[in-house]
Amino acid sequence: MPSGPEIKEKAFAKVNLTLEIRGKRRDGYHNLISIMQTVDLFDEVNIYRADDLRVHCDDLNIPAESNLAIRAARLLREQAGVNDGAYIEINKNIPVSAGLGGGSSDAAAVLRGLNKLWDLRLSLSELTGLAAEVGSDEPFLVRGGTSLIQGRGETVTPLPSAKINQLLILSPLFKNSTAIQKTKTVFSGVTPSLFTRGDLTHKLAARIRGGGDVPAEFFFNQFGSIAETIFPGWETHRNQMLSFGAREVILCGAGPAMFTVPPTKELGTTWHLLLTSVHKKRAYLVKPTPAVQESR
Repeated sequence: MPSGPEIKEKAFAKVNLTLEIRGKRRDGYHNLISIMQTVDLFDEVNIYRADDLRVHCDDLNIPAESNLAIRAARLLREQAGVNDGAYIEINKNIPVSAGLGGGSSDAAAVLRGLNKLWDLRLSLSELTGLAAEVGSDEPFLVRGGTSLIQGRGETVTPLPSAKINQLLILSPLFKNSTAIQKTKTVFSGVTPSLFTRGDLTHKLAARIRGGGDVPAEFFFNQFGSIAETIFPGWETHRNQMLSFGAREVILCGAGPAMFTVPPTKELGTTWHLLLTSVHKKRAYLVKPTPAVQESR
């Protein structure tokens, strides 16, 4: 293990409370509008001083060179004009390629951590701008919390914390694929008939700004309409959660993970135990997390 002071960052998972597709852009991306929320399921990102720049992930199924974290680290070093190194250790807890933003959050955490380690003193806004060059979820995940996301993900408008006590996430296992392949497959199933004006997202954003609660009927993910086609058997998992009494079960990002908001703490605990202990599935009972604050 390299010597030197260690920086510890938490890379929080995210869910999309809403996700609507407004249309396709000239650059090939789609214009999205979404309300994202980080939750307290997180990967651990530990950073040490080192002569060179390296990333080690405890999930050996993630090739080092394709890891978004190393891309973020190289970009930051290049843009900052420094030659410093770092040894970046990532301990995964967020399911890989599940729609929970794990890899993107790792990259965002690396930007925050290296900003401290290398004493670059960049603001979170500056890091957010860099993050947009790494991927679409990274700009939001630099800060996290609750935000309105537009464009391909590069336009982030912070919102007050959503009034949600807990969420129950189910991450079913499907045939392994990389996040890039999965996302391309999901977007290939998008047709103009799925495009919206983003009205539902705007309504929920207004409700959150006004300090109102967040009813389940406001949750929506346009990709949910094609989830069964992309992930055969997905509806079976969703129906199981509905059978518990969940009002809405919503796809997380591009999937295949899904979430619901249990009506009470007690039901959340019961449903989680049923999924994990009885049905032996990967499920997580989580709470929303606030946005990261500027370092002083």
